[in-house]
Amino acid sequence: MIDLSKLSSLPIKALRDGYGETLVKLGKEDPKIVCLDGDLMDSTRMQKFAKEFPQKFFEIGIAEQDMIGTATGMAFAGMTPFASTFAAFVTRCFDQLRYTLAYPKANVKFVVTHAGLGVGEDGASAHAINDIALMRSIQNFTVIVPADYTSTRMYIDWAAKYHGPVFIRLTRQDLPVLYEKESDYISGKANVLTDGSDLAIIACGAEVYEALAAAAELKKRGVRAKVVDNAMVKPLDHETILKVAKETGHVLTCEDHSIIGGLGGAISEFLSENYPVPVHRIGLRDIFAISGTPRELFEHYGLSYNHIVDAAVAMKNGRKK
Repeated sequence: MIDLSKLSSLPIKALRDGYGETLVKLGKEDPKIVCLDGDLMDSTRMQKFAKEFPQKFFEIGIAEQDMIGTATGMAFAGMTPFASTFAAFVTRCFDQLRYTLAYPKANVKFVVTHAGLGVGEDGASAHAINDIALMRSIQNFTVIVPADYTSTRMYIDWAAKYHGPVFIRLTRQDLPVLYEKESDYISGKANVLTDGSDLAIIACGAEVYEALAAAAELKKRGVRAKVVDNAMVKPLDHETILKVAKETGHVLTCEDHSIIGGLGGAISEFLSENYPVPVHRIGLRDIFAISGTPRELFEHYGLSYNHIVDAAVAMKNGRKK
């Protein structure tokens, strides 16, 4: 459980750094690990691996389709490839991800950075707000959206040992470190961070901290929120989601992504068929976002903690936000 009174004092670290550091660790442990990059190794933090293992690093350039095809070939040659680019470029290689990689269930780990509104001032063309929906729709893919540096390290390590296609989505902005050690998070499970009976706030990625900040404010108002870090968007941890829905009777989902096809969609699909309860989704509505700092955009589009508080209070009082 998270101590809500200590949220403001949590250290801040880049998820991308956790990725790059773990790749180096894996490279030392497993000779089959190779890395492919789309001319972005400084931004994706693959430069750490490239410097340590230059013979196992492949700079493909701005050719994401080719990167996926090459990684798939390497996988069938017995290697374990990690391929990286910006999240906004997922659409460029959708055909290759679906037909070349996923259909034969190739053992490729596709890790993207600069996801969501955290790209900020780069604007609508760089805001990846549809990537989870696209990757969820591809058969055989596991889809993971970590919330901090520590859980990123844990899931990169997990992905290297798991056989099959994995998509991991990381932010550009640094985020508070929620977990002291990797063993604090059980892979594949939705991690319950606070106890509460009034509603469940289920979040992923950058929105997990916002959900915790909202829970702290809600506690002052007498509303007890159960916050759940749902990093593994596909496959969902049905057992935990069903449990928290039954315990609270209200579910609020939060994501730095479109509400169409993302975490909120996945939760709604599952609960509507198995245990219908009121669900409200916080995320981007069917729009392109404007340019601005991440904090400005989170506030403008209702992703910041105060908007989560308002939605939670409205939900508890039986009103629509």
